[in-house]
Amino acid sequence: MKDSGGVSLSYFLYFRHSAMKKYKAILIGNGTMGKRHRARFEACGVRFVQVVDADDVIVENNVDFAVIASPATSHYDYAKYFLERHVAVFVEKPLAISGSEAQELVELSQRNGTVLFVAQSECFNPLFLNFRKHFLTELRSLNRGDAKPVNARLEFRREHRYSERCRDVNVSLDLLVHDLGLFFTLFKFEDVDVLGKSVVGTDAVKMSLKVVRGPYKGVEANFYVNRDSDVDVRTISVSYGRQGGSPSSDYTVSLARYNDDGEIAHIPDSLENEHRFFLKLLAGACTDWGKRLAQTAADCVKITSRIFLSCEKVC
Repeated sequence: MKDSGGVSLSYFLYFRHSAMKKYKAILIGNGTMGKRHRARFEACGVRFVQVVDADDVIVENNVDFAVIASPATSHYDYAKYFLERHVAVFVEKPLAISGSEAQELVELSQRNGTVLFVAQSECFNPLFLNFRKHFLTELRSLNRGDAKPVNARLEFRREHRYSERCRDVNVSLDLLVHDLGLFFTLFKFEDVDVLGKSVVGTDAVKMSLKVVRGPYKGVEANFYVNRDSDVDVRTISVSYGRQGGSPSSDYTVSLARYNDDGEIAHIPDSLENEHRFFLKLLAGACTDWGKRLAQTAADCVKITSRIFLSCEKVC
């Protein structure tokens, strides 16, 4: 996979060959996302030998991978169960509900040489991949190697109307992990510091990050997520200072398409892209990228879990 977010011809040629293998899988959690994952994997030739709902007993271990789409509070236990048995794991976000548990799963997968993939599908959204390609090109044009901070600001905004889904975790672990995942495909986790964070009511959070090291030092990002909003929004806005060499205009891109009633329409390409990437990981391709994405998912949990912990200490 190219760093620009695009893919080479060899990617598709290799996938066509690797997809011919018939994998067996188990599904944990047969709700909305579980059904979506199952349908798309089956379209790729995967056969599910067992579908497990909450409190069901897992009886089939002779599988190539497990899809975990159960409530988020159970992700750690299920993922650990399969990773300890050297069964590859495809798990819905968040990877876990604490940073220590998330990091433990990443390290366990690495020790056992077992694939761990976290389904943060926005990272495979073709609208984001196109944005990423062009934004990184802009940043490189600003980076002259003179150690001056890059004068650029990002704003991630993600809102939707109230839903009963995913209420077992706070809004940070539910929504903010999506945009943090996008941010950390642009910048390294170790180069970033948290500037500020605040909980706005029960279902909204604000956060600010800054790149303080590396070639893109100076870039700042604001995040706002709300899961009890009057609108449905998924956007990234970019603004630049008007110093010499800056791009000529600020802009906003939408990561979603909309129905006639104004509600967000599901973009199937995002899920299809991540499923195909996971199958490539099973076939032994893109290993380094796979490890990086798993670590990024854990890093996102580390940051989001701190927000509510720090708030509880203050309150």
